[in-house]
Amino acid sequence: MQWADSITDRIIEETHFGHRQLKCFKDRPANVNDMFTEALASNPDGEAVVAGHNAEMRLTYHALNSRVAAVAAGLESQGIAPGDRVAMLIGNNIEFLVVLLATLRIGAIAVPVNIREQTPELTYILNHCGATLLIYDQDLAEKLPRQNDLPHLKHRLAINNDTTFKGADYTELLSTAAIETPAAINEEDVAVILYTSGTTGRPKGAMLTHFNIVHSTMHFELCMEMQRGERSILAVPASHVTGLVAILATMLRVAGCSVMMPVFEAESFLTLAAQEKITQTLMVPAMYNLFLLRCNTEDYDLSAWRIGGYGGAPMPQPTIKTLAQKLPNLLLINAYGSTEATSPATMLPPGTGTTRSDSVGIALPCADIRVVNEQGHEVAEGEHGELWIGGPMMVPGYWNNPEKTQAEFCDGYWKSGDIGSRDSQGFFQLHDRRKDMIIRGGYNIYSAELENAITAIDGVAECAAIGKPDPVLGEKSHVIIYTDSENLTTDQIKQHCHRHLADYKIPDYITFTEAPLPRNANGKVIKRELREMFL
Repeated sequence: MQWADSITDRIIEETHFGHRQLKCFKDRPANVNDMFTEALASNPDGEAVVAGHNAEMRLTYHALNSRVAAVAAGLESQGIAPGDRVAMLIGNNIEFLVVLLATLRIGAIAVPVNIREQTPELTYILNHCGATLLIYDQDLAEKLPRQNDLPHLKHRLAINNDTTFKGADYTELLSTAAIETPAAINEEDVAVILYTSGTTGRPKGAMLTHFNIVHSTMHFELCMEMQRGERSILAVPASHVTGLVAILATMLRVAGCSVMMPVFEAESFLTLAAQEKITQTLMVPAMYNLFLLRCNTEDYDLSAWRIGGYGGAPMPQPTIKTLAQKLPNLLLINAYGSTEATSPATMLPPGTGTTRSDSVGIALPCADIRVVNEQGHEVAEGEHGELWIGGPMMVPGYWNNPEKTQAEFCDGYWKSGDIGSRDSQGFFQLHDRRKDMIIRGGYNIYSAELENAITAIDGVAECAAIGKPDPVLGEKSHVIIYTDSENLTTDQIKQHCHRHLADYKIPDYITFTEAPLPRNANGKVIKRELREMFL
């Protein structure tokens, strides 16, 4: 089965990003701003976004547009011009979507940052992208870098409900005139920069263009068989490609509603899903595991829930079986992708969630996926190789990082680093994940980043991070530390990591050893032996 078999009249080959020959949707919006305009025209009085601890804050598309228009004018009043970067340290709330759309409306570039990042990572990201303005949740103020450390940053505005707050406030943006007409934008212009963890410890800024985002949302709409007016829960971070594109942007595409959860909690999730008549979700498998373990689904009216998307990690077979029993009307759909792919590259066709749970699905209609050997030559069906991914949803490269762009892209394909195969029916299987990556509850943790942080501690001679299987989160991180110091403690290691890394990167397990770590002839740590020794 191939998606494009039934929609050949909707696809055309075009040249983009200089030389890339791509299959594209003919009938696509010109950019994300046009996509929002179309949703506003088709569903002005329908709910666009719901938020708050009790879902008490609601905006229709008409109300959302009014607020976006005001904030867009406010951004211009702060001197923000097309191409400027607006950093967003904002959690899952209405203002995330407002600031995002307002930034795009004036032709600027949004840089969403995970609110769990710590000061050193924030400093690097804000400086690397050259952010002119930072809008942040006031309760995150303590982790902000010092102004002297951010020479490019001209303004900081806090989203704050405390009337005693005396600093520069985000509400200043709402007191100006409205901008209703979006700036002129080329579809290949960068819309969003999303920073992904790097194997060297430095994150890379993937440049998501309007062209990329539009195609990804159309893929979700088509391949998940979405209808106008869907309702989805944003239970993953809005700053992650899944939250940003798969949910927020895709709900705009179908003129649907994004229901925001500040923090995922199993019982609250099911309560909200029932209350808001949720029809679609896209979450990591750990979230499905948690509500199955902690709640009785029969206590909630989940009759509206039709589409259960997942990705970021394999879904355990027992979870798939239990979901099929408890929620028989829920279509489970595995979506495989990455930040570089602006979310999905493959997807399981609806109805194959249980029969082909061994697979991450087939290539999306406009996707072009090769399975290649070490020489870059395609291998035969069933043979293992690295997945190289191309298509209109693939980013053109990394912001201000030509070296990484050249290293990780080849002739328009992104080298995923994932080892997989394709069978005779076009279904892809993954056999090994990206090198040295730990996937904890859907969050990617590169072991090198964790290892670099820990080896900076006095007394640590060597360390290696590996993934330890976990029934709920998929994996937890296990760090093995070679040291001859008797003074190092587990608490000391974790406190150091807490100061320098996002909280989900703090190691779950720590083992001290007095023996050097096993290495091969090239001096590389043999993690296979460590897994055999410690797991």
